[in-house]
Amino acid sequence: MIRLAWLIAFALHLLALISPLAHAGGGAQPTAHMLRYAFPVAETGFDPAQLSDVYSRTVVAGIFEAPLCFDYLAKPARLKPLTAEALPQISADFREFTFKLRPGIYFADDPAFKGVRRELTAADYVYALKRHYDPRWNSPNLYLLENARIQGLSALRQQALSSKTPFNYDTEVEGLKALDRYTLRIRLGEPAPRFHQTVMADPAAFGAVAREVVEHYGERIMEHPVGTGPFKLGAWRRSSKIVLERSPSFRAEIYDEQPAADDVAAQAVAKQFQGRRLPLLDRVEIAIIEEEQPRWLAFLNGEVDLLERLPNAFIQNAVPNNRLAPYLVKRGVTMHRAPQVDVVMAAIFNMAHPLVGGNAPEKVALRRAIALAYNAPQEITHVRKGQALPAETAIAPLTFGHDDNVRTEMSQYDPARAKALLDLYGYIDRDGDGWRDLPDGRPLELLYATQSDQASRQLAEIWDKSMKAVGLKMSFKVAQWPENLKALRAGRLMLWGVGWSAGTPDGDTFLALAYSPNTGQSNHARFHLPAFDALYEQQARLPDGPERLALMQQAAQLMVVNMPYKFSAHRVVTDLTHSHVLGYRRNPFVREFFKFVDVVPTR
Repeated sequence: MIRLAWLIAFALHLLALISPLAHAGGGAQPTAHMLRYAFPVAETGFDPAQLSDVYSRTVVAGIFEAPLCFDYLAKPARLKPLTAEALPQISADFREFTFKLRPGIYFADDPAFKGVRRELTAADYVYALKRHYDPRWNSPNLYLLENARIQGLSALRQQALSSKTPFNYDTEVEGLKALDRYTLRIRLGEPAPRFHQTVMADPAAFGAVAREVVEHYGERIMEHPVGTGPFKLGAWRRSSKIVLERSPSFRAEIYDEQPAADDVAAQAVAKQFQGRRLPLLDRVEIAIIEEEQPRWLAFLNGEVDLLERLPNAFIQNAVPNNRLAPYLVKRGVTMHRAPQVDVVMAAIFNMAHPLVGGNAPEKVALRRAIALAYNAPQEITHVRKGQALPAETAIAPLTFGHDDNVRTEMSQYDPARAKALLDLYGYIDRDGDGWRDLPDGRPLELLYATQSDQASRQLAEIWDKSMKAVGLKMSFKVAQWPENLKALRAGRLMLWGVGWSAGTPDGDTFLALAYSPNTGQSNHARFHLPAFDALYEQQARLPDGPERLALMQQAAQLMVVNMPYKFSAHRVVTDLTHSHVLGYRRNPFVREFFKFVDVVPTR
């Protein structure tokens, strides 16, 4: 079956190459200063306070702005001011952060402003941060603020919850104040040395939002993003097409990226665009193409300009032996390869579920046995075509806390050991039907949530074969990705697989997956272990250094031992661009890459 699918794909690939449109450079001619590309997963909406998925966040990062950002071309990552005049003033105890905003920054025009040009002020960041505490919006990113303990805001949220009254935005709190029109001060209850880069450099979650816009659109705010960024939402057909247009209200921002002196390619890009006004593009069109083959053919036929994350099924066609195929070189295609600063959660175990959850020894043994039985090497070789590294812990490469030398049970594939562990804890076939039962004799059936796309089907096949090999019965429930995400956050799934990406070069975001106060937000597994929580809190208060590194690795090891997640891989991604796409560079900490890219059609 797999061989037949490959033959069909290759035949379609050849048809694309020999067609007159392909010889002409693509089936659809590129338009100057317009970028076309595709998402493999549908968006959920465009309100920063309600988003957690990478696709929606990519869109809104081009619409909203945070005080700080990361330099697009710099390696290693370097923080710099965006709407702020400079990097913040930070107190010696890492509890107070003061930002001075640049005057003359304006929101995009919108009916909510009633014809008045609306300037960005410090009060807009106060409002934007408070929205995450408002129970009305059910923010998936609240944990980042709660963990930093902004003084007074948790109490304000609790007051709204206990009294069942609307959140009071007009109540001033000590931890979050606009000292004047352009000065923002944040005071924390605990030291948070990286608060400014974790929160105040993330436009997709904590960009400035105007109160008038939210009050004007109410429950429809997901459809009406209005920010100070270079783009505005031009058109939207849910789960089909997203159009971003240059915002006429955007200020005179100049391309001024500063790559490392020894990065020749980045230096050439910087020289090419230095001094140009941003954004370079007038328009971005994003199609939703969930299946890998149509997305690949759309790139071959010139219907999309950028193929972000080359589908694994076509790695051998496009980059055999990790080199760009000659037929693509002749067409002027450029390959961009880089580690994705992420971790693949092959399985998220719902720790609140009576079957797979809990910290009792037999439950830990069941999860560890499932993880040992899962053929993660096959996932990497067959589904990901070698474009991934085995995951030893949650913490991804290129982030503080990762150790290349660590080896753990997480990366092991050992069905024999899985069987022995199941036998030892009483998970045996008691009724003779060929499937293992629970120690008390009740049936044991695992239910794994999945999607209908090709990659998800392939992963489900690996899970099915892996579990059958050790006598565990597993069924699958298919739904759309946004539906599964919603069910996951509500605690309604037993098992699901998904990726988790870092927005900053720090491993805290991966440890946050197991911190119990983050349950329902980043802690998708609903894991609760006091020993882990203590380690997490200790490392969060320390500046980077050996002491913090040791605590992070201890916490990561507890995640391996208790197995609330089966981590399988850290992905490597390959992006392809046609010759008319200029300035593209993958930076895992810059979502809003649109403004740095141009499209100039060539003969």
